[in-house]
Amino acid sequence: MIRAMNSLMSSLRRLNLFAFSRHRPTPLPETPRLTSQDVTVVIPSLQGDGGELWNTIRSILATEPHEIILVTVEAHELRARMMVKTIGTSKVRIFSVAQPNKRRQMVRAIPEVHTEITIFADDDVTWPTTLLPWMLAPLEDEQYGGVGTNQRLRRAECPNFQQRIWGFLGALYLERRNFDCASCMYMDGGLPCLSGRTVAYRTRILRDPAFTYGFTHEEWLGRYQLNADDDNFITRWLVSHGQKISYQYHKQSEVHTTLEDNPKFLKQCLRWSRSNWRSNVTSMFCDRHIWTSAAHVHYFSASEVEYPLANTYCRLQPWSTYAVHLTTISHWAIAWDTLLVYMYFKSTELWDHDSRTFGLVVLACWMLTSKFIKLLGHYIRYPGDFLLLPVSVLFGYFHGLIKGYAMLSLNVVRLCVVVLRQNTHILKSYETFTPFPRLSTVNQRSLGN
Repeated sequence: MIRAMNSLMSSLRRLNLFAFSRHRPTPLPETPRLTSQDVTVVIPSLQGDGGELWNTIRSILATEPHEIILVTVEAHELRARMMVKTIGTSKVRIFSVAQPNKRRQMVRAIPEVHTEITIFADDDVTWPTTLLPWMLAPLEDEQYGGVGTNQRLRRAECPNFQQRIWGFLGALYLERRNFDCASCMYMDGGLPCLSGRTVAYRTRILRDPAFTYGFTHEEWLGRYQLNADDDNFITRWLVSHGQKISYQYHKQSEVHTTLEDNPKFLKQCLRWSRSNWRSNVTSMFCDRHIWTSAAHVHYFSASEVEYPLANTYCRLQPWSTYAVHLTTISHWAIAWDTLLVYMYFKSTELWDHDSRTFGLVVLACWMLTSKFIKLLGHYIRYPGDFLLLPVSVLFGYFHGLIKGYAMLSLNVVRLCVVVLRQNTHILKSYETFTPFPRLSTVNQRSLGN
């Protein structure tokens, strides 16, 4: 049994590696129909100012989009306007919403977009000047509704030891995500999620009234209106509406971003884990479009937007279901590794001591290799980080506790409010806990359900 399990897992990992090595981005067309002037970039920002946002806007302006729309909160709108005035550009327009809510900020900008393509970007990313042609290449095909990019961590300059450890873990998170996206995209055209750090969509999809309602009224457990998980919702929307998605894994489409380089990184992991639970459970058991096409037709009757080929097929994603969505439920590193070692000792009770020891060494090597093979690209770029491999392994086990706590606390809703105190805008956050009601993941009253 242990040999059969090892053989099966090894075969699946080799297949994933093969898929990653074979993935190729959509090449640039010789005579592109879409150019940078067909792109509007929307940046939802809470503070509306700051060094990170300045760098983000400058790097985006260097790609020459049609314009940038910055959406902040009313309390910070003046700061945002002063920043744009300091930058000295007429390509940035400022809008605001009353309360901080990323989805509402995104929706506020959509009616103001006058281009065919809308790109959402976080306020802490850095774009290469070559990004837009690569993001637009797949959208030359009308069947594609969204395009994502590969992402790397912008490493801190002269970090202290603590920053290096947290930065290392953050870099591996992005590296692992790049691997999963590329391999799944090659296998069946799916991926975990089109990350909202930088992602392109067709504007007509975002203007669909059914989309707007669903986006701003999505609920978890039939009670909690979601502010986060915006990129997960849009990705599921594209899949359910028969829109193809693309992932441009290429150096010239590589977006750099920042993550927490302190213990707050654990809170980020917890937030991401909650998002994965909510979205993957919804994809597998509520929407079900990733593994069955029987339930998708009714979505389109309520839509006023034409979705090419949407009424004729909904592309299945069997490999992505196995490799990404199911891992939310099934992948518990410390439990599986413990079980694997236990099964090894039980199945080799009759072996002699030398053979049993040799087999254990082989098993340990195989287990260790499986934990860094996805991350090989990072270690090639930064060979010194290989010394931190034990940190990665231990954090993988610890992350199981984070995922377990996330599963038990999906009824936690994080709210943000702006408080005025002595003319200073102070951002506060708090958490509310309520009992688990019935399972009803998405409010879809306007979508025909």
